[in-house]
Amino acid sequence: MVLNRKKRKREELQRTFGKVKDDSFHFDLIERYFRAKDNSNAFQTLSDKICNDLDFNELFMFVDRTHSKVGQQYLYQTLRTIPQSDHNSDETLIGHFLNDPDFRTSVQLQLEKLKSTDAYYISTLFQEEHQKAPGWFFICKILSVLSLVSVLLIPVSQQIKFFLFGIFIINMMIHFWNKRNLYQYLGSIPQLLRLTKVASELYKDERLTTQNSELGKSLKAISGIKRRLSFFRLEAKMDNDMAALVAGLIELFKILFLIEPLFLFGVLKRLDSMRREMDDVFSFVGKIDVLLSVASLREGAPNYCIPKISAQAKKLQAKNLYHPLVPDCVENDINIDQKSVLLTGSNMSGKTTFIRTVGINVISGLTLNTCFAADFEMPRMRVFSAIRISDDLLNDKSYYFEEVLTIKTMLEAGTQKYPNLFLLDEIFKGTNTIERISAGKAVLSSLAGGENIVLVSTHDIELADLLHDEYALFHFSENVNHKTVDFDYRIKDGKLKTRNAIRILEINDYPESIVKEANSISKELDNNI
Repeated sequence: MVLNRKKRKREELQRTFGKVKDDSFHFDLIERYFRAKDNSNAFQTLSDKICNDLDFNELFMFVDRTHSKVGQQYLYQTLRTIPQSDHNSDETLIGHFLNDPDFRTSVQLQLEKLKSTDAYYISTLFQEEHQKAPGWFFICKILSVLSLVSVLLIPVSQQIKFFLFGIFIINMMIHFWNKRNLYQYLGSIPQLLRLTKVASELYKDERLTTQNSELGKSLKAISGIKRRLSFFRLEAKMDNDMAALVAGLIELFKILFLIEPLFLFGVLKRLDSMRREMDDVFSFVGKIDVLLSVASLREGAPNYCIPKISAQAKKLQAKNLYHPLVPDCVENDINIDQKSVLLTGSNMSGKTTFIRTVGINVISGLTLNTCFAADFEMPRMRVFSAIRISDDLLNDKSYYFEEVLTIKTMLEAGTQKYPNLFLLDEIFKGTNTIERISAGKAVLSSLAGGENIVLVSTHDIELADLLHDEYALFHFSENVNHKTVDFDYRIKDGKLKTRNAIRILEINDYPESIVKEANSISKELDNNI
């Protein structure tokens, strides 16, 4: 029976490899490790603003093929932090996962042991402050000793029972006061034990040992308090069956000798000195799961490549580039060399999606060493965006003011020594035409300086004329027929030369008087601008 179940599980793991997860995502828990981690040494940590602009959560749900909660948290951390160096050393292990199904499945089965929601809380043991024992805690040790002495003296004097009963009442108050402290760790500590066991099993394989050759020291240190930690695993199991007589007797025993508070604060003190070791074990398992997830992502991708990270700034090339979240996405090529890119085109023609496509591929390339393209070359760069901006009514900030602050951040970043990729959709669309074009030209010229690459979309054809020396011009267009509008989503050289907005009103049966007046005003404005 057990063998059949294991066989079915292996078959399921092999069948689902390369496929998107059918699972629920609790981002408040998934983000927890990332939010608490010190990422000051990263090349860049992606802000919430950038993540919102690039639909990061949707990208994460697509990329995530992990098998443990530890791996899921580590993947989130990996995707949001662009590292200082390449990931080429990880390619050997990814290759093993892709080419050796038996090895891959054995690793997956180990990682599956950390699927419990409680595993999300392991990181709190080495990232957050532990509960501190109160100043009067020394009394607990005295009361525990008094209880033991009283029990031993009962055969000598029956009067000692009354003294023992008084101690028991005091101990009971302390015991139940401590329950709230204990419950904070009934999920995390048993899962730490499980994590350590999984890491020990994985560490036996020399193909995985290379991820951290010094992990044995951390595993040994945590194993030194394994027996103490096991108390919490027993407590977690008992908590599900408190009505059982044996559980009740054990509870009385723990009250009498204050077992729980003495164990809890003793273990927390030991764990407090092992934060680095716990982090090492967590990262070891998490990274293996992430690399396994990358292998699954590549297996299921219709097209992917390992990016070439070039030392040459202001150069970005991609062939057959596509957005991984867009079904049957049209592939495009782009060649940026010493210039930035200005995109023109009507609404729904593909401008914004293309900008997001480049941004997502830069991030996935620098963090997962995987791009959704046939070929992708870029420098190591930081990513900034101004795509999805809204009014901040609570702080009394208009759309335009929010946009001004966002672009100011880009201008400040552009003066630093790192190459940057700036992604902008319809710059300064929150203000009037003349000032939008004037301010847009000045800002875009500044952003394009140094080693920066700018991808910006606009409806303002005038910007194309003002920026043609600094920006390569591309456009997206559509075919407007008698009653239909067809988009091909192909990027084309040059600026858009046709305008179809009023024509689209016409084919959607707007009153003839409105269409006629709109055309008349349009011609007049063209002559005056």
